[in-house]
Amino acid sequence: MTFMDLEDPRYAYMLGFLQADGHLHAGPGRKGRLSVEVSHRDIDILQAFQALCPYPSTIRERTRTTNFAENHRTAIWTLCTEEARTCINEAGLPYGKKSHTIRPPRASFSRRDYLRGIIDADGAIGFTSDKLPFVSLVTASTAVATYLCRYTKLQLGLHKLTSRNSRDQVYNIMYMREAGAAVAAHLYYPGCLALQRKRSAAAEVAAWERPSHMCPPRQRRTWAPWEDQVLLTTPTLDEAAEQLGRSKKSCQVRRWRLRNR
Repeated sequence: MTFMDLEDPRYAYMLGFLQADGHLHAGPGRKGRLSVEVSHRDIDILQAFQALCPYPSTIRERTRTTNFAENHRTAIWTLCTEEARTCINEAGLPYGKKSHTIRPPRASFSRRDYLRGIIDADGAIGFTSDKLPFVSLVTASTAVATYLCRYTKLQLGLHKLTSRNSRDQVYNIMYMREAGAAVAAHLYYPGCLALQRKRSAAAEVAAWERPSHMCPPRQRRTWAPWEDQVLLTTPTLDEAAEQLGRSKKSCQVRRWRLRNR
């Protein structure tokens, strides 16, 4: 076992989780530390990381007041060895603030395990108030958001476009219904390293089937190059919609995307 070998699914997952929820702090000289703080209910994942790390590290617990609870119990994994920090940094975890700069590794890595680590740390899996299954991710990283959308398109045939929202300037990517079930089943395969509570939620999401009373999903109609040309050269959206047999709204959105690439 080579520490932080990203072709090993466990280390690929670990890197994704650390990029989203870990922190590399640089101290004076050659000092520094890696720390990861999670809710106490997720302490098992820190114990798994500690077992995967061949360097000395500690896990401690603390209780503090937060905006959500007066007595919030957490667990913190801390790793200080310089050699270990160098391996993790070279794998893809930057020092200091990182929310906008994290990106998938440049070296070969286990892709779905890396993405599962990202989603375990910064995503959500479950059901909406209307009992619709979903898998979602909120990230400030353009590279991570783009990679997730590209990966699910290539592996699962799911077409997803994303952009920063205007309020928080982050990407909010959500897969719902059949798409959510497909992503959950693909990322959370049997025996994978994951947060236990999200593994359980993923199993429920993956098992979802569309109720008989629910309308069937609409078939996506892709845009052909000649349609783009018609859309860009036709004077009005009404004329373009009539020529292409598409809705005016669809033509408006597509034209905007073509002009703002």
